[in-house]
Amino acid sequence: MTLSPILLFVYNRPQHTRRLVESLLANAEAAESELFIYSDAPKEEQQAEAVAEVRRYIRYIHGFKEVHLIEREENWGLARNIIDGVTTQVNRYGRVIVLEDDLVLSPYFLRFMNDALTVYADEPRVGHIQGCDFTQDPALPDTFLIQWTGSWGWATWARSWRLFNPDGSQLLRQLEERKLTYRFDFNGNYRFTRMLRRQIAEKNNSWAIRWNASLFLADVLSLNVGRSLVHNEGFDGSGTNCGGGGLYASRLWDQPLPVIKIEPVVENEEARRCLARYYHRHFGFWAKAWRRIKRTLQGDFGA
Repeated sequence: MTLSPILLFVYNRPQHTRRLVESLLANAEAAESELFIYSDAPKEEQQAEAVAEVRRYIRYIHGFKEVHLIEREENWGLARNIIDGVTTQVNRYGRVIVLEDDLVLSPYFLRFMNDALTVYADEPRVGHIQGCDFTQDPALPDTFLIQWTGSWGWATWARSWRLFNPDGSQLLRQLEERKLTYRFDFNGNYRFTRMLRRQIAEKNNSWAIRWNASLFLADVLSLNVGRSLVHNEGFDGSGTNCGGGGLYASRLWDQPLPVIKIEPVVENEEARRCLARYYHRHFGFWAKAWRRIKRTLQGDFGA
């Protein structure tokens, strides 16, 4: 099996980057995989030394088939960096695995991703592979199909990435015209539509919400895991567009996760209900109010 190239996007977090690379190297497939590292330039002078430290580290990474470094000379920001990197490499290789620097991986992450990219290579209704589960819901099967894309350790094909629409205004208009905002928001339990509106208003610069909406509108599914192969460490105040802390904690699955093609290729409605319950439980009005009260009692008076 030809192994897919791995794209890693790094910025100013040397310790996170080191932990991610070490966990990636614990995957047996890493030695035969090409790694493309995209290093963004500092946005402000106070970030320059941390960016330089990351670059000193990545220049000496070994253990992969090849390591390619792309060091930006100016600050691109995460969204532009990912959109450009994925577009360039997926058009060259036909498929890619995508990582950010705040993730820690199971030793079986690469095996699962490569297997899934092969098994579903010719299935046009599946456009995305997601390796992270933060619900920790035992009701979820090992793998399932859902009309939603997670962005923490993911993969796709060139045929699917062509559906990506970077224009948030167009995406929002289509969601509203087709009366899909309620379902897009997991039956009103999480405000993905609000996230898209904020991207349009330039209050965030999320590429992920636009990718999510693009595939949702095209009725293209994601293969997700119910046993997490990824843990996100970025909720420590070091990342961009991150919040939620322990709400997104994962337990890493430490054994192989088989990829058996799901047929028929339709959304798993019970899995959708599991995600909706999770979002309702943690992001409903009373859940958010209680978290605010606890923060206040602990002396955190932030917004």
